Amino acid sequence: MTITAATAPEVDPTKPPPAEYLPDYDQFVTEDDAPVDNFFSEKQQRLLTEPLYSARMAERLGRPLLAAANVGVFYGEGQPAIVPDALVSLDVELAADLWPKANRSYFIWRFGKPPDAVVEIVSNREGGELGSKRERYARLGVAYYVVFDPQRLLGEEALRCYELRGRTYAPCAENWLGDIGLGVRLWDGEYEGVKAVWLRWCDQEGNVIPTGAELAEAERARAEAERQRAEEEQRRAEEARQQAAAERQRAE
Repeated sequence: MTITAATAPEVDPTKPPPAEYLPDYDQFVTEDDAPVDNFFSEKQQRLLTEPLYSARMAERLGRPLLAAANVGVFYGEGQPAIVPDALVSLDVELAADLWPKANRSYFIWRFGKPPDAVVEIVSNREGGELGSKRERYARLGVAYYVVFDPQRLLGEEALRCYELRGRTYAPCAENWLGDIGLGVRLWDGEYEGVKAVWLRWCDQEGNVIPTGAELAEAERARAEAERQRAEEEQRRAEEARQQAAAERQRAE
């Protein structure tokens, strides 16, 4: 009697696994209704996500881009999610319908990769940002890990940027996340009515990626400058016309 071994179906590594290989998503706690820990963190999270969409960074980088705040990253069946304050992942896209449970969180096996960068905002000394969390992100293969410590609870540095080298993190050169074409910097300014030192994304020259409000204000200033320029040209043209008329009258 000849026994024929079952042939496993071929799997395209560039696409999500077939349904028969996927876990039961009902077992995952994708949201527990826990609030963010403070108003500053809530605003800071938005400042790390909204500008990347308002400034159309996906178009500028020429790559699909996903930015999210306070969303769980799942990496294994039966493993609890790790929830960074913000994440950025390139070359991935959200599903059209975000309500199915399989589309609510960042399941690494569905996106085919871990996030490219995660940001943690330090609000107390109990979060393990420089210990257990950093080690966990390194194990997951997150290429860049940024820690913003606005109150300097973990030391003298308010901003720490790490890149994955092998299996451990080393400091980024000049806070530049080269593989994703973004940098991070501290920015002293007012955001949503709050004056503080904030963490911002920036380009390689250190120019912050503008928010939607900043883009609108820049456009308003540009339009106002254009209006003033047009009025000045009109005034000069009128003065020239009047001068020409006066010269004609004198010539007569």
